Amino acid sequence: MKVSSAQKKAITHKDGPAMVLAGPGSGKTLVVTQRIRYLIEQQHVRPQEILVITFTKAAALEMQSRFYAASHSRGVTFGTFHAVFFQILKHAYHYSAANILTEEKKYQLLGQLLRESRLQVEDERELLSELASEISIVKNERIPLGHYYSRSCPEEVFRSFYSRYEQLHRAQGLIDFDDMMTDTYELLRQRGDILAAWQQRFRYILVDEFQDINLLQYAILRLLALPENNLFIVGDDDQSIYRFRGAKPEIMLNFPKDYPGAEQIVLDRNFRSVAPVVRAAQLVIAGNAHRFAKRTSHVRAGGEGIDIREFENQEHESLYVVKRVQESLERGTAPNEIAVLFRTNQGARPYAERLMEFNIPFEMRDALPNIYEHWIAKDLFAYLHLARERLDRAEFLQVMNRPKRYIGRDSIDAKVVSLETLRTYYEDREWMLDRIDRLELDLRMLRDMTPYAAVNYIRYGMHYEEFLAEYAKSRHLKQEELTEILDEIQQGSKPFRTVEEWYAHLQEYKERLEEQRGKKERDPDAIILATLHGAKGLEFEEVFLVDVNEGTIPHRKASVEADFEEERRLFYVGMTRAKDRLHLFYAKERYGKAVWPSQFLDPLLEEA
Repeated sequence: MKVSSAQKKAITHKDGPAMVLAGPGSGKTLVVTQRIRYLIEQQHVRPQEILVITFTKAAALEMQSRFYAASHSRGVTFGTFHAVFFQILKHAYHYSAANILTEEKKYQLLGQLLRESRLQVEDERELLSELASEISIVKNERIPLGHYYSRSCPEEVFRSFYSRYEQLHRAQGLIDFDDMMTDTYELLRQRGDILAAWQQRFRYILVDEFQDINLLQYAILRLLALPENNLFIVGDDDQSIYRFRGAKPEIMLNFPKDYPGAEQIVLDRNFRSVAPVVRAAQLVIAGNAHRFAKRTSHVRAGGEGIDIREFENQEHESLYVVKRVQESLERGTAPNEIAVLFRTNQGARPYAERLMEFNIPFEMRDALPNIYEHWIAKDLFAYLHLARERLDRAEFLQVMNRPKRYIGRDSIDAKVVSLETLRTYYEDREWMLDRIDRLELDLRMLRDMTPYAAVNYIRYGMHYEEFLAEYAKSRHLKQEELTEILDEIQQGSKPFRTVEEWYAHLQEYKERLEEQRGKKERDPDAIILATLHGAKGLEFEEVFLVDVNEGTIPHRKASVEADFEEERRLFYVGMTRAKDRLHLFYAKERYGKAVWPSQFLDPLLEEA
C-alpha cells in the first residue's frame, strides 16, 4: 500500500504524544488503521493495550471494519467517548444498560418538569432541546450553577429546572450521557487505584476528529494517558464546527503547549478534490487568524473553475440549481454524487419544493423539520381556517389573543364559537366590543385574499408581529428569529393563487418529508440535501453551496471573532465536500429586502 512521506511518519510514530493535522481528503482513516497495525505487528504492542476513540458510533464501527479488513489482530478497543467512559463506570459501579437515561426518557422528564413549571411556551419541543443543550454545557464545562446565565429562559427558572432534573433522575439510579463524563472524571480523580488500572489497560490511545473535543473529555484523556503519554491525536483545527455543543478548537491549538515534546505531523496532500477546489478552500480558510498555518497541495490536477454566481432572488437561484442538476444527471453523474448544501435546516425548503416541482428525487441527510408544522405556521393556518370555515373552538382559542385582545377562555364554552354570543358576554365593556368587531372585520378581509396577501395582512394589519415581539422578549429570543420563520412561510406561499392550492401543496410536502424520515438506507437515485453540519465527513462529485449571503453564512447570530471564525470553518467544510465541481451561489434580494454576498467570498471574487 503506497503512502505519502507524511502518512508514513504518522503511521510509524511509536511512543509519546503526537498531533496529526489531517485536512480534508488527506487519508486520516488510513493513517489511524495502519498505525494500529504498525504498533501490533512491528512494535509488538498487545492489541488489548490500544484504545481508539471516535465521536460517533458509526465512525467507530467504520474504523473497526477498516482495521479488520487489513489485519487479523483482535482485541483493540474501538468506541466513542461515551461508550469508553460507560465501560469504566460499569466496572466501578456495576452499571448496566438499565442505568442509562436515554435521550427519549430525558426529554420526557424535562417535559414533565416544563408542565409542572406552568411556563407558557409555544415552542415546547424547541425549548426542551435548548434546555437539554444548556444542561450539557453546565455539566461538561463544570460551570457552577449560580454562575450560569440561561439563553432560553429566566435564570431562576433554568436553575430550578436543572436542580429538579438532577434530583429526579439520580433518585432513580439513572445517569445521562453527560453524567458518564462527569462521573468518570470524579471517579478517576478520587480513586488512584482505579485510574492506575485503566492506565495500564490502555497504554496507547488514538483519538480521531480531535478538533471536536470538549474540556471534560480532554481532562479525562489526559488522566488516562499518564504516565507514558502515548496520546496520538488526529484532527483538523480548520474543521472544528461544533462550538455550540461545547467543542473547543483551542484545545487542539494548545496541544503543543500541554505536551511540549509532542511530534507534529501535517498530512498536507488532498487526495479528494481537484486543484481549483483545494486552492479556493485554502484562500477562504486563510482568513482565520487562530489556526495552525499550513498549506495543502492537491493530488488531482485539472478540474473546472469554481462557479460563483449571483441571482436576483432565491426563486431564481433555486430554479438555476434544478437546471444544473438536470444537466449533470443527463451527463451521467450519479444522483447521490450531487449535493445541495445550506447553512440551516430552514434553508432546505426552497430547494426541496423546487425539486418536487420538477420530480427530481432527493434525500435529506438531516432530520429536517417541516417549517409548516412550526407553531407560527399553525397560528397562520388557524386564522385562515377561521376566515373560511366555522369558528372552531380549538383554533379560536389558539389565536384569539395573538395579539392581545383580552378575550378570556371562560367566555368560550361551545365547540363552535359565536361572535354574537361573545358580544353578549362582553356587552358591558364597550372597548371589548370594539375588539370583537375588529376581529370579525379582519377575518372577513382574509377570506378572499391570496395566501401571500393573507399572511401579510395577519402580520401587519392584524398586528401578529407585535405578539411575536412580546413572546420573543419573554423567551430571551431575538425577534428576528421568529420573523424569519414568518418570512420563510410567506415566501413559500407566493406561487399559489388560493389557500386551497397552497394547502394541497403543503400536504404533498409533508408526505414527502415523512417518506424521507421513514427511509432506512440511502437511495442511490436521489440527490442529497444537507446542512453544512450534516455534510461533515461526506464527499460528492458536485456540490451546490447555496444562499452564500451575509446573515446566512456567516449567520446573523455571529457577533464576536470566535463566532465568525467558526462560521468560516463551516463554509470551508462545505467547500471541501466537492471532489470535481463546486458552485457557490448568492442572491441580491431575499424576502423583499436587499442582501449582500458573504464576506467569505471576498478572496475568491478578488481573484476572479
